[in-house]
Amino acid sequence: MEVFYSLQTMKNRSLLNRLSYTHIVVIGFLLLIVIGTVLLKLPIASKGVPLSFTDTFFTATSATCVTGLVQADTATQWTLFGQIVILVLIQVGGLGFMTIITLFSFMLGRRIGLHSRELLMESVNVSSLGGVVALIKKVIIGTAVVEGAGAVALSIRFVPMFGAAKGIYYGIFHSISAFCNAGFDLMGETEAYSSFVYLAQDKTIMLTLTILIVVSGIGFLVWDDVTRNGLHFSAYTLHSKIAITTTLVLIIGGTLLFLVSENGNTLAGLSPGNKVVVSLFSAVTPRTAGFNCVDTAAMTPASTMMTVVFMIIGGSPGSTAGGIKTTTIAVMAIVALASFKKSQGYNTYGRRLEESVIQRAVTVVAVYALLFVCAVTVIGIADAFLPLKDVVFEVASACSTVGMTTGITRSLSDISRWVVILCMFLGRVGSVTFFMALTAKKNIAKVTLPKEDINIG
Repeated sequence: MEVFYSLQTMKNRSLLNRLSYTHIVVIGFLLLIVIGTVLLKLPIASKGVPLSFTDTFFTATSATCVTGLVQADTATQWTLFGQIVILVLIQVGGLGFMTIITLFSFMLGRRIGLHSRELLMESVNVSSLGGVVALIKKVIIGTAVVEGAGAVALSIRFVPMFGAAKGIYYGIFHSISAFCNAGFDLMGETEAYSSFVYLAQDKTIMLTLTILIVVSGIGFLVWDDVTRNGLHFSAYTLHSKIAITTTLVLIIGGTLLFLVSENGNTLAGLSPGNKVVVSLFSAVTPRTAGFNCVDTAAMTPASTMMTVVFMIIGGSPGSTAGGIKTTTIAVMAIVALASFKKSQGYNTYGRRLEESVIQRAVTVVAVYALLFVCAVTVIGIADAFLPLKDVVFEVASACSTVGMTTGITRSLSDISRWVVILCMFLGRVGSVTFFMALTAKKNIAKVTLPKEDINIG
């Protein structure tokens, strides 16, 4: 019997050794989704008629992948138990399950081994092994501080509306949801699927949510840079400079575009100050929080297009946000500008970009585009009655783990729902990461093939 257990242990260890770090990250998220589905299927999780397996799995995936697309209103469908399950999935999915495991290791006083450090690199998208544990400590402490401050600020406004206990709970729930860029809300108690539309004129709530989304979406690597170098921008790494610059351009440009395009539409009737706050919120939330304070379906075509583009871009690497990331779009812009100028190399902020960085950016965009087109095509065939612009909006929201919708989520067929589930999952773990897990072996060329030019454009 002892020999059998020894052989079984050796077999299990050899299986673990065959799994790459990418495999473990993918499997970890899958396990979280399955556990969440089982818990949400329990009778104590639903207030009324339980959702079908597909819709429950959809909800668990949306929470774990911090998306926010739902098949039933969170406030009216789920009991307190169900809401807490969703909140835990959001927190664990947002920070990454390896970060949570590391937190428990800190609490138990256990040493973080080399294997765990390499897993943490994959989990928070860090390229260097050195200092990864120190970074995780900053992430955990920073998350607790920022979410706590957000919960206090939101509770101050929610307590007068809902009472002490519910107001504090709402403050905590929405602070975590905003920080993790999840898009789940409990505002449906007043009007189902309304998000923050009826609170659009509450500047405290709007600005608090905006700050939470931006702080988490800027990325943990930028956090580390800012804590080490303060406000000395010139001392930041190239990654931080590009992430911060791109984020500011998107926020300022998006606010102005939304203000202009919606001034006589969804912003009509608001005071000038409220128009600016709502426009700011509407420029930030597509990257990739998923809340909305205006009727998404009523937006002008210009605002809808801007929202889709912002959803695709998303936040920065190593953050709770999805999308192709700010640094990716910045690299593509740098490459395009250098090509127009016929410059030697791809340079920015006094530094030259490595070819490997450019190759990765191109790969991310190409894989995202392939996933996007395939998803739109399949849903377009399965649900041909749906307007194409709404399908495009929904797929962009799912692939970038945003959670905004024009209202077609509940009208999707089962086939389309599973397509959206896959998009949300790939959007969270990273479509490139997922395909790397499927093709873990590297094909190393033994010979260099001869060059030959082709015509482009």
